[in-house]
Amino acid sequence: MGSRLSSSTPRADAAARSRPVKRAAPAHRERPVQERDRKGREIRIIDTTLRDAHQCLWATRMTTAHMLPVAERMDRCGFAQIDLAGAIQFDVCVRYLREDPWLRVRLMRERCQQTPLRALIRSRNIMSFDLVPDDIIELWVERLVANGFRVVGAFDGLNDVDNMLASIRVAKRLGVRVFGALAYSLSPVHTDELYVKTAQDLIERGRVDAIMIKDAGGLLTPERIRTLVPALRAVAGDTPLELHSHCLTGLAPLVYLEGADLGVDEIHSSIAPLANGAAQPATQSMARALRHRGYRIAVDDALIDEVGEHFRRIAEREGKPLGAPLEYDPFHYEHQIPGGMLSNFRSQLEHAGILHKFDELLEECARVRRELGWPIMITPFAQLVGTQAVLNVVRGQRYEIVPDEVKKYALGYYGKLLAPVEPQVLDRIVENGSKRIALEPSLPPPGVAELRRKYPNAGDDERLLRFMFAGPQVDEMIAQVPASLPLAARNPIVHLVQELTRRPKVGRIYISKGDLKLELVRDGAP
Repeated sequence: MGSRLSSSTPRADAAARSRPVKRAAPAHRERPVQERDRKGREIRIIDTTLRDAHQCLWATRMTTAHMLPVAERMDRCGFAQIDLAGAIQFDVCVRYLREDPWLRVRLMRERCQQTPLRALIRSRNIMSFDLVPDDIIELWVERLVANGFRVVGAFDGLNDVDNMLASIRVAKRLGVRVFGALAYSLSPVHTDELYVKTAQDLIERGRVDAIMIKDAGGLLTPERIRTLVPALRAVAGDTPLELHSHCLTGLAPLVYLEGADLGVDEIHSSIAPLANGAAQPATQSMARALRHRGYRIAVDDALIDEVGEHFRRIAEREGKPLGAPLEYDPFHYEHQIPGGMLSNFRSQLEHAGILHKFDELLEECARVRRELGWPIMITPFAQLVGTQAVLNVVRGQRYEIVPDEVKKYALGYYGKLLAPVEPQVLDRIVENGSKRIALEPSLPPPGVAELRRKYPNAGDDERLLRFMFAGPQVDEMIAQVPASLPLAARNPIVHLVQELTRRPKVGRIYISKGDLKLELVRDGAP
């Protein structure tokens, strides 16, 4: 049964027998960008502090009030772009921070008049695991642009260009700058040839303005970058290359320096102390190192230090972690599991009373990934592989329970697989997975007309949030959005009072500092 559902790509079991090859440069190699070419060549910096840095270090809990006091200074820092939001920022704003993510974008746009704000779109899922209707994607991109984003790009965990083009073509039609991301991973199928073909498709079919190497797992090494960047540079021509990595193994700063020497045009960095650790390299140290190598880095160091001090004070006041360099960890290349998932695994196994099986679980993750055709360990596929591995270990019978998302992945619901699912595993997935899932995927029907009919008194921004979030979550967010967010951003005392007054059991607030005494009493309080 399994074989007729498999992709026509090379067999995963054959691929599993081969190992990823680290391609070292030959001893006689000259750098494509030689010493004489460095002087005066500009390496532009795309800031990730307001998106990926706090996503990695603060569990995406940076609030709009944290951002606004330094927004205008960040606008003057000289960044090529400010990366502000992906799907998870919208998700956390609504579900946990009870903030309107669209309001955040508009407030930031008001303060950032020189530097383009940047948005990242995850495939054709946006915030869900399942593909959303094409007209919802189109409306999503339109609202991103209408609210102030001037750079919009997409990535796909399978590097399926068709999935990325769904949003890229809309953004291109709207006249904003567009980038396509290459989701980097290590496996027998994630070869330089794959990335060259993907980049070529994005340039020719999507007419993207830039190609981004997106190393979410921090897996790039200086050795691999020496083959990957020249190969991409050859096919990209004048299209700028961006380099984005994480410091999970401690190698990202070296990867960035090597990438610059090989022809990368833009690097993604975050402002220390929201740098290093699981986040990007620090802007301050990268600017210093690149200048030392002869490159021109047109950023204002003093302003960047002021912004860094602002976030250091917030972290100190609110007990948030700060990024620090990590030691090199070769084991990370074996399991490739994002840091947040590792802590979740420990918690799940401890709750089940089998924490001693932690190492077995990591091995099972690697095995499941191989059997499923080497999906990259980023959202949503990292969660998909991890969940199936946990079930296999906890139940003791492999694929006895199959989540709906695993079956949909195996059947091609999320896009073209890079390698087929192993036939015997596919048989078990189909047999034990939900019978409600059809063996042949189909595209979802249009959704915008029904959404507008269902919420006639809402705007499209709110309608899109209601499409993405079930239950009362959007209503709860709307009820708690501060009436005067900019004021709260400037004054933490105002923000504290606002938060306390929302708590129904608080009848009296008393604040005292020196000669200043402030007392607020709720009506009816004793």
